[in-house]
Amino acid sequence: MRVAVVGAGSWGTTVAGLAAANTPTTLWARRPELARTIKATAENPDYLPGAALPAELECTSDLEEAVANADVLVMGVPSHGFRDVLRAAAPYIRSGTPVLSLTKGIERATLKRMTEIIVEELDAAPRRIGVLTGPNLAKEVIAGQPTATVIAVEDEWEAERLQGVFMGPTFRVYTNPDVVGCESAGALKNVVALAAGMAHGLGYGDNSMATLVTRGLAELTRLGMTLGGNPMTFAGLAGMGDLVATCISSKSRNRTVGLALGEGRTLDEIIGEMNMVAEGVKTTEAVLALADQAGVEMPLATMVGAVLYDGRKPADMVEGLMGRPAKAELHGLG
Repeated sequence: MRVAVVGAGSWGTTVAGLAAANTPTTLWARRPELARTIKATAENPDYLPGAALPAELECTSDLEEAVANADVLVMGVPSHGFRDVLRAAAPYIRSGTPVLSLTKGIERATLKRMTEIIVEELDAAPRRIGVLTGPNLAKEVIAGQPTATVIAVEDEWEAERLQGVFMGPTFRVYTNPDVVGCESAGALKNVVALAAGMAHGLGYGDNSMATLVTRGLAELTRLGMTLGGNPMTFAGLAGMGDLVATCISSKSRNRTVGLALGEGRTLDEIIGEMNMVAEGVKTTEAVLALADQAGVEMPLATMVGAVLYDGRKPADMVEGLMGRPAKAELHGLG
């Protein structure tokens, strides 16, 4: 089985490395010079410097070459460029090819999840389209630290087949048929991670962080269920697992952005210094639009949006949340 991974950022490269250990795999990089470097040195110096990739991993900047013979397609492109890259690849993708998304975001213009874009652009059967998601910080995974992930695909046979492609000695793969829940959790948790970073930047401690993460989980569960997700999904690796990793790790891009905001830096300054995408910066706007559309209250996400887009200070977020009317935990969830 041949695997094509489209997108040579830190996570796309890592997933390509995992697959290459089990089956022939080709990684697509947008920039020809990066593709040549990865192929020649078995290293991605731009995103994973010092991390060794399997010698068997192929790399190219030619989309047709990458995807034309693929039996499995993995999309690791940021949400803002996802549709354009997929559309460019579509003429070369064989009909019926299963597709997994690694992207934890929402398309701002349409409010669609990445799997919805895949189905739309490829006119594909939804049962063979899914996501790979979980508490998966690329640098730890590629270093061989034990972790687990979820492949969410409706078709059970396809999910089990894909499970074998990515499973490794230190990378445990579970399956889950709940694509909507797993995918929405991955997108929504980035908003909470921004808030967690802000809280840390403001100097708040462990009690504050535990409170924020717990209330953030309540928000993403509430919206995720409204979108059609299974409530149990949000207590698993795609929900709580990914949320905890993203909110507490210094390797998390979204937490890093939030931390800098909490320390008083401007968003433009922060983003200008990053060579990777913090999906939450773009996703927050779409999350708030989805919540408004669904009539779901998300006070934490609303305050994050106010800091990102309306010029509010991170300290205002704390005051706004703590000053909300008292309510019962199990009934209020807000």
